[in-house]
Amino acid sequence: MTSRQRRWMSRVGCAALAALLAVPVKMRTEPADDAGAANAQKAHDVLFAMVNALGGPLWLNVNNEMRQGHIAAFFQGQPDMGTTEFWDFHQWPDHDRIEYTKHRDVLQFYVGREAWEVTYRGKKALPKDQADEFLRRRDHSIETAVKVWLKDPKTILVYEGQRVQYRHLVDQITLISASNDSVTIQTDAMTHLPVQRTFQWRDPVYKDKNTDAEEYEDYHTVEGLPTAFSITRYKNGEEERQYYTDKVEYNRDLPADFWDVDTWARKIKRH
Repeated sequence: MTSRQRRWMSRVGCAALAALLAVPVKMRTEPADDAGAANAQKAHDVLFAMVNALGGPLWLNVNNEMRQGHIAAFFQGQPDMGTTEFWDFHQWPDHDRIEYTKHRDVLQFYVGREAWEVTYRGKKALPKDQADEFLRRRDHSIETAVKVWLKDPKTILVYEGQRVQYRHLVDQITLISASNDSVTIQTDAMTHLPVQRTFQWRDPVYKDKNTDAEEYEDYHTVEGLPTAFSITRYKNGEEERQYYTDKVEYNRDLPADFWDVDTWARKIKRH
């Protein structure tokens, strides 16, 4: 990216940040009383501080992100043996591609609401439960909460106070959508960086509620963006996956066919 492009993105980013976070809180929350208005304003302030801590306009204007690292899996809270190497690409708003193994010959694509796996055998649709799990997380990500939920004037913001979480004093806020969906974000009270994101969803078969959580640790600044190099996922309080990041890159120049599932189904060869 040239210096001229960076200056242009900075100007656009400042305008986007102002438009996103400077809207009067009452336009989004419409609290019934002064206490509700003060609570909503506090939640708004916490989100504003979080976005600025993450990089402000620079973070809001990230086009794509690549993470390279290793995944450790857990079963009933106990670690499985070994780790799996991965390359994870995300392009806002709805393009994701994950490559596995040292040969990078097992690919998963989540493009829009479609989910595909590509190997040397070709492509096949991912199982519905696996696709649904990924899409739920994307729909409730911090990025989506800020860039989509917060823009909706019907979204309610609730500040839920401070507490200690994973040895951090955190501020906790919840965003509630017009459809009564919600996502809860905890940010470090000192750095304002995200510590945890949580949401609940109802099992379509058994109808019970499940809790999905992500914990963010080990922040490093990459290209001006504070980035969590350790991400741990929990389901109903039990650790399921831990992602150890070795390398992160932002705003890569990706090939024109990078998101074309059929093209990559032809390219992958058996090793």
